[in-house]
Amino acid sequence: MSKRNLLLVSTSTVFGTGYLDHCESAVRELFEGAGRLLFVPYALHDRDGYAAVARKRFEKMGLRVESVHGVGDPRAALAAAEGVFIGGGNTFRLLRALQEGGLMEVIRERVREGMPYMGTSAGSNMACPTLKTTNDMPIVEPRSFEALGLVPFQINPHYLDPEPGSKHMGETRETRIKEYLEENELPVVGLREGAWLRVRGDRMELGGLAGARIFRRGVDPEEVTPPADLSALLLSP
Repeated sequence: MSKRNLLLVSTSTVFGTGYLDHCESAVRELFEGAGRLLFVPYALHDRDGYAAVARKRFEKMGLRVESVHGVGDPRAALAAAEGVFIGGGNTFRLLRALQEGGLMEVIRERVREGMPYMGTSAGSNMACPTLKTTNDMPIVEPRSFEALGLVPFQINPHYLDPEPGSKHMGETRETRIKEYLEENELPVVGLREGAWLRVRGDRMELGGLAGARIFRRGVDPEEVTPPADLSALLLSP
């Protein structure tokens, strides 16, 4: 049986609330009993500032956080961590930094052992097999699009529905995801802001304040609202 223990959040901040406020109860539950938590700020350019924001917020929850960019040996720090949080920002920049630091396999191994993993936005994309359903511009070029593969499906965070009456003539998020499915098999969870996926072993639940749309090749998108059991997606492909 899988030891996966994941919290994959669409966004760190919902309009009208503070950083991680909307998912605080889920964060507390994930990291209950954990001591040394490691934060990965690589998705933003200002790593010091980002780490300070995360550290302050986690302290309010009674959790101590150390940033991986401030330790002498990041691989050793990840190997010893009791939980990891990968924050949002640019997914391409995040993946390149993890690849260059030799951290991908360390994270995979620790998650296989049961270490709690939390991702927001780009950090949730990182849990997928690839980066192919990120919303970000490729501002840097990673070695490949292969991500951590902690779950066997794709996530599109910050999923937006088309606005009725909008005069915007560009592609909608749904159009982009359907383009992905023309070339790829894996299903995509369009995770609206305020929603998250809680994975415990071979079980997965949609939680939070908003719903999600599940896209599969050849069928109409499926609308789901929390709480919802999405464990079947863990059986993909």
